[in-house]
Amino acid sequence: MKKAIVLLMLGASLASCTATEQGAGIGAASGAVIGGLATGNVRGAAVGAAIGGVSGALIGSVAEQPGQCYYRDRYGRRYVDDCPRGYR
Repeated sequence: MKKAIVLLMLGASLASCTATEQGAGIGAASGAVIGGLATGNVRGAAVGAAIGGVSGALIGSVAEQPGQCYYRDRYGRRYVDDCPRGYR
């Protein structure tokens, strides 16, 4: 029952956030879990949370820009530009 209440409160706290904030929160939480499990220590969890938070925020920021897509150039760098016509 306690776990259900914690999950309900977590979901309610994310409900009022922007897509960028939601992406950062979810990315940080999942990155911390994965980093902690992979390394077995707090340092790995902290690094995972940092990487996950930044990645989630980047993905969330694009979600707030309708009609914008992620692309990669030939050097592997990511950039955001208008999506092709008819793309949803």
